[in-house]
Amino acid sequence: MEIILLERIEKLGAIGDVVTVKDGYARNFLLPNKKALRSNAANKAVFEANRAKIEADNAARRSDAEKAAEGVNGKQIVLIRQSSNAGHLYGSVAVRDVVDALHADGVTNVSKAMVVLERPIKTLGVFDVKVALHPEVAVTITVNVARSPEEAELQAQGVDVMADLFEKDEAGFTEDYDPNAEPGEIAVEAEEAPAEEA
Repeated sequence: MEIILLERIEKLGAIGDVVTVKDGYARNFLLPNKKALRSNAANKAVFEANRAKIEADNAARRSDAEKAAEGVNGKQIVLIRQSSNAGHLYGSVAVRDVVDALHADGVTNVSKAMVVLERPIKTLGVFDVKVALHPEVAVTITVNVARSPEEAELQAQGVDVMADLFEKDEAGFTEDYDPNAEPGEIAVEAEEAPAEEA
């Protein structure tokens, strides 16, 4: 289906572009959300008549989004979650969790539709998450997923908590290794071997 875009849509086009999209995408998303018009002579005439107003509205929304971006850009949020010893979360961190944490931190102008999370976060660590405040304004926030506030502070400083945990486990008992020993023999250090008297 051919449509006329009323706002910039990533990977599709800018305001006023006539593009061809799949029928379902147009009928179920673009047209109901007033992001596009069907491409026909009447709609083209309406769009051209209102083009200046549409572009002015878009510029006003973009400037508002740029002002809001100053308060959101680079924001760091900490989410405390339970996880296994291997660092896998019991559950996951989804868009709703990120938005709730931002609202708790005082950022109220971010909705679920603005957070771009490619897949749910299922491990401990520090992740960069994109927030699209406007089709032309996107900022990045940092999401720190940890088991405790202390662990979150370490992760924020760049410490790999899981690697440190495994290093501590390996630092215990180490056994002497003798490449010539038969299976079942215990390696004996050369110093402990009895010396023959002459």
